[in-house]
This record gives sequence, structure tokens and C-alpha cells, in this order.
Amino acid sequence: MEVVTGAMSTLLPLLGDLLKEEYNLQKSTKGEIKFLKAELESMEAALIKISEAPLDQPPNIQVKLWARDVKDLSYEIEDGIDKFRVHLECRQQKKPHSFMGFIHKSMDMLTKGKIRHKIGIDIKDIKSRIKEVSDRRERYKVDSVAPKPTGTSTDTLRQLALFKKAEELIGTKEKSLDIVKMLTEGDEVFKKHLKMVSIVGFGGLGKTTLANVVYEKLRGDFDCAAFVSVSLNPDMKKLFKCLLHQLDKGEYKNIMDESAWSETQLISEIRDFLRDKRYFILIDDIWDKSVWNNIRCALIENECGSRVIATTRILDVAKEVGGVYQLKPLSTSDSRQLFYQRIFGIGDKRPPIQLAEVSEKILGKCGGVPLAIITLASMLAGKKEHENTYTYWYKVYQSMGSGLENNPGLMDMRRILHVSYYDLPPNLKTCLLYLSLYPEDYNIETKELIWKWIGEGFIHEEQGKSLYEVGEDYIAELINKSLVQPMYINIANKASSVRVHDMVLDLITSLSNEENFLATLGGQQTRSLPSKIRRLSLQSSNEEDVQPMPTMSSLSHVRSLTVFSKDLSLLSALSGFLVLRALDLSGCEEVGNHHMKDICNLFHLRYLSLEGTSITEIPKEISNLRLLQLLVIRSTKMKKFPSTFVQLGQLVFIDMGNREVSRLLLKSMSTLPSLSSLAIGIGELREEDLQILGSMPSLHDLSIDVGYWERGRDKRLVIDSGSPFRSLTRFSIKGCGFIDFMFAQGTLQKLQILELSIFGKAIKDRFGDFQFGLENLSSLEHVYVDARGRGIIPSQEAELSGALEKELDINPNKPTLTVKVTPR
Repeated sequence: MEVVTGAMSTLLPLLGDLLKEEYNLQKSTKGEIKFLKAELESMEAALIKISEAPLDQPPNIQVKLWARDVKDLSYEIEDGIDKFRVHLECRQQKKPHSFMGFIHKSMDMLTKGKIRHKIGIDIKDIKSRIKEVSDRRERYKVDSVAPKPTGTSTDTLRQLALFKKAEELIGTKEKSLDIVKMLTEGDEVFKKHLKMVSIVGFGGLGKTTLANVVYEKLRGDFDCAAFVSVSLNPDMKKLFKCLLHQLDKGEYKNIMDESAWSETQLISEIRDFLRDKRYFILIDDIWDKSVWNNIRCALIENECGSRVIATTRILDVAKEVGGVYQLKPLSTSDSRQLFYQRIFGIGDKRPPIQLAEVSEKILGKCGGVPLAIITLASMLAGKKEHENTYTYWYKVYQSMGSGLENNPGLMDMRRILHVSYYDLPPNLKTCLLYLSLYPEDYNIETKELIWKWIGEGFIHEEQGKSLYEVGEDYIAELINKSLVQPMYINIANKASSVRVHDMVLDLITSLSNEENFLATLGGQQTRSLPSKIRRLSLQSSNEEDVQPMPTMSSLSHVRSLTVFSKDLSLLSALSGFLVLRALDLSGCEEVGNHHMKDICNLFHLRYLSLEGTSITEIPKEISNLRLLQLLVIRSTKMKKFPSTFVQLGQLVFIDMGNREVSRLLLKSMSTLPSLSSLAIGIGELREEDLQILGSMPSLHDLSIDVGYWERGRDKRLVIDSGSPFRSLTRFSIKGCGFIDFMFAQGTLQKLQILELSIFGKAIKDRFGDFQFGLENLSSLEHVYVDARGRGIIPSQEAELSGALEKELDINPNKPTLTVKVTPR
């Protein structure tokens, strides 16, 4: 929601919290808070309406400025409330029971009184600013912004795909043959059935162009044919009329002027017309399964060998249509041929030597997307020969992905991709724009990304799902809408890493700049930085590039800092990050213990990642981070944790990766009341470790990397009522040692997902059989097993799978089983 409504989604609940008795605010202050909350709720609704304005009817500049000011104000109000809460938190630390303790308590009462008085003054000031913004809302007629369209949203750029020159269709011939084969192959009986093929891929790949090539090639073989575009917000009556008109322009020549026919009547008319005809229909640009299902009602199955092609950017829609053809980017050689053909007129001509290297870089950024290649090539082809210098070509290369180039061609390309962004709900818009903080071609670990989204407050609970599960749904939906690309699929058939295509990165960087959502320092970002930076990404840059440095004033507004650069000079100014909520120093080996003093004074931190740093110990001042919710310290040389660690009462997620954890720290973590997700390494797993972990009251997700199992035991370790894991829903246990435990009846009653590494041969050699007690896990839904180990023979693999299937078959919940064999 944040990119649409600023901090409203987190601010409004905060204002509600201030009304609670624990804050003991004056009655007049509470009344003003209620007024602010009501006004801001109304403004939030207006911001959502502004974000949904039709693409071809954007709000005027005054309305955009009003929206920007409201979002800025929401951030400032939330920062102010946060400071108030932090001051109170710091004052609530326990003092010794002594005379000095009495003095401290008396001073606290005075100080808290001053803090409450200050918040009262601040609320009055905010109220006057809210009134001024509210007055401008009426003056600028903000509420008269055009509502979200329910009729057709046209995009003239789509029409251009129908009139591409043959020489621009490089790589299309082979793909069109694939589609033709899908439509025509099969025996005589099969050929009589209605056959449907869906072409899916993100904007600019050439779906419409490819579909049109096939359509023009085959349409003459059918009794009738039609090509209709659906678009984002279709007028279904108009679409069905257009379909009838194309099917028979004589009989339905006046259908477009007919207003009396209902949608149901039009569908019936189409079915009647197609009843005994062999038809070929192309449905272009479908955005919604319900729209497709509506169209599908008109496409009668008449055993005449009819064919349908549909194009979409959304995988779920393609699956609903059937016959999915995932359109891939052009190969390197086809990309090069298309690029040079557009510039020089012939595809086998090459540029001068001085331009060859930079042209390859440009092609690399285009990523095989025909629209991007043609657009960039057109920019270069339009220049006179003496202007086509290395300097100019390199400038074009640098502008790509930065969101800064305003060439009409690039703007057109962004418009096509922008429709996909516009179609997203507000929460997904925010999560997508957040990806602009990553460098190009960066493999983004989804687990890390989801927890960062949570730390930023982008994800909100949905009924029956944890925040992390909601985040997994967000990732799946961005993949489904072809906005991110899955790079690695894990055994659970989920993307464990994703990548953003350079053209999508260009779009979201442009939008991030426009919304002042995120600023990048380094990389290819060379623009001046805004006066108020909310999120900052530090990236590596060429030494010759002069990068603008942020002022201390602009740093005071930064809420999120992510560092990819080896230049850590900005970390010396950490004390100036007054409201920093998320700090990601992953992979910064230069970060050491000397940085921890400043980090421990970032009182507003919710997310802290020290993964891959050189920090070896955490100081006792970590207790200052009372609002910290997520801590990542995997891949560090951490040796020492302070006793004050237990004071981090809001921690919900700790990721230590495969770092071995002392039992002392394990016991400390068991006292954290909110801890719901834990990833740790344990050298030797003992029964007492499972008892400690099993007693954690809020633990929902547990991943353990085991070195080996407790030595000296001659029987399986049983997970029973001594380690009940009352809240656990997901359990992953992997490592070098083999799994030699069983689940007793009545334990892990909420467990839904279980991931195991099983060394089948070792278990067989030691115990003679396979027993795990999976039938006792009454809520279990999915089991994922990585069968590992050298020397396991096929018969043992089959026996292991059979034993697992037998236990799951007895389980009344009938869980699914996925087994992957990994030889060592």
C-alpha cells in the first residue's frame, strides 16, 4: 500500500494505539487524535482513488502534488509517534530496587510527563497541517478524479504489433511453426475437437505479433475468423459485438450500433452463429480468468475442428485457457540480427569496432525483448552518422534501467509494461517497486526478500496465514503476472530466488523516482538525490562516475538502507539516520565490531541483517533496539551474545543459518515471547535441544541444520509431549547427519509442512527399517523429502518411498509427498 498511500496503512493503527490507557494521554489530546484518524482515513481513500485513475486520464499536477504532500505528512506523523514510543520504551527499563532506583523512578515520572506534554503539542501542530491539506483537497477538486474504469482501456501501441514489417519478425518464424504444430497435430478424431493455445509472457516479448502471424497464416483454412483485443478493463458487450462483426461483416454490419442486446443475448447469438462452422478466433491480451471464462461461454464445442489462440501476461489465465506456450526472449544471435537490421538496414552488418562492445552491453540489457531492441535501435538509427559516437551510445546504455531516459521510444515501452503495474493491487505495487533497490541481474533470495517486506511493514496478516505465507503468495503473484522471473525452483515447487528483467527494472526505477519511493546511490543512477530520502540503496559504481552525496538533512528521513557497495564511507554517518527502520549490510565484509556501537543506537530498527559481515560479537547495547523484529546473522563469525539479548521482546524472526548456537543462547531465545520463525544450526542435536525448542510458545516456523545426532544412543529419538511444539506449522530439518527420530502421537498437532533430509542407507544400516511416525501428525498437508547419501541402491530408494507413502496413507489428513534423490 505504501507507494499508493504513504505510511497510512501502519500510521492509522498507531493512532488507534495512542488512545489506549497505557499511554495516559490528556483527554483533549485523545480527542484531537480521533479527529486526525478520521481525516487521515478519508485522505487514504482519496489516495487510493487517485492511484486507480485511468491510464489515459491521469490526475492533474495539482492533484499529484496534493497526494505527494499527504504521503509525506503521513511519514512525518508516523516518525513522530515512533519517537514518542521509543522515548517511553527507554524509560520503562527496570531500575534497581534502591534509593537510586527511587530517584530514577521519580525522574521518569517527570520525564514521561514532559514527553506526553510534547506529544500533545505535536498533535496540535499536526492538526493544523491536516486542516491545511484538507482545504487544498477541496480547492483542487481531488475527489473529482476519474474513477477506475470499467469500460475499455485502449492502447494504440498494441495495434502497431499487427503491422510489423516482415523483416522485424526475426525469430518469429520458428515460434510460429511451434504454435501451428500445437494447433494442428493429432489424429483425425482429435483434430475435430476444439483446440485452444495460450501464448504467455511479459509485455514487449511479441505475443500479439506472434499470434497475428499464426492467425494470418491459418485463417484462410476456416469458415470464419475473428481477432479481438480484450485489454485491462474490457467492455464485454462491445467485445462480443466486435466478435460478431468480424465473423460475418455482412450479417452483422450494424451490430456495433445495436444497444438493446444484453451480454447474455450476444453470447447466445455467437454460439448460434458458430454452431456448424469451423472457426478460428484470436483473443488478444486477456488479464483476468473471469473475463476469459465469460468469453469461453461463447466458444461452442461443435466437433468441426475449430481453433482458438489467446494471449496474456498472466500464467494463471494461460493455464485456464490451456495449451500453454511460454514465449521466451530472443536468442543472442537473433537479438543481434534484429538490432543491427534496424540500425543499418541489414542484419549481417556490424558496427565499427569502437561501438561493438557497447552495442553488446545494450543488447545485454534488452534481454532478448524485441520491443526493447527495436526501441533502442530506433533511437540510434535516428541519429546522423557523425552523432553515432561511443559517447552517445554509452550514454544510451547508461540510461537503460535508471528510469531517467525520456526518449519517446522508451516512454512507449514503459507504457506497455506500465499496464501490468497498473493492474496490481496497492500492496503488490509497493512490493514490486521495492525491487528497484537491487542492482540489475541480481539474484534475489525470496526468503530474504519476504522478511524485508515484513520488516518494512508492506505485508499485513490475512486470515489463516502467517505474514511469511502472505509474502510467498505475493512472490507467486508477481511471477504469475510475468513481472519477475523465477531463477531456482525448490523441492516444494516454489521460487527460492527471482530476478527482475532489465526492462521491468527500468520501469519500476522510473516509478520509484517519480513517487520518491526509493533512491539509488551508485550503479547507473546519476541523478541528483531528493531532499527527503525515504529508502536508500548504495550500489557499486565506476570510479570515474561522480556520485552525488546525500546531505545529513536528507539522511534524517531515511527509513531503509541497503548496502551493495564496498564503499562504506556513508556508514560513518549512521548516527544521522534518525528514523532508520531497516538496515541490510549483507555481504559487507568490511563491517566489523566497531560499527556495532552506532548500529545499537538506531532505536527505530525493525530489520537488521549482518549476514556475511566480519562482526564476531554483539554488544550488550543491542537491548536499545526495543522495536527490532527481524535479525539475520547467518554466515558470520559470531562468537558472543550478551545476556541483554533477551530484552528484544518484539523479535519475531532470527536467522542464524548454519551458525552453531550454544545451548545458553538457545535457552535465552526460548524466553522471547514473540519469536515465530527461527533458522539455526546445531552441531550435536540432543533431546534437551528439542525440548527447549518445543517449549517456545509462538514458534510457527523452524529450520534446523544438524551437524550430527546425539552420540551414544542406540535407539531412535522420539519427539513427544516433552517437546510439544504447540504452535509449529512448518518444520525443516536437514544436515550432515541422518534423521533418526520419530514423531509420537499427540505432538506437533498444528504442523502442516515438513521438510526432511533423509540418509536412507545410513538409517537402513543402523535400524534395519524406515519408521518416522508421520501418521501421527494430524494436521500434516505436505511432506518434502530430500533422500541423500552415497551408496543407496534403487531397492532401498523404493523401500524408503514405500515406507513414507504407507505412513502418509494411514494419516487421516492424507498429506502429499514429494521425494527428490540427491546423491552425495
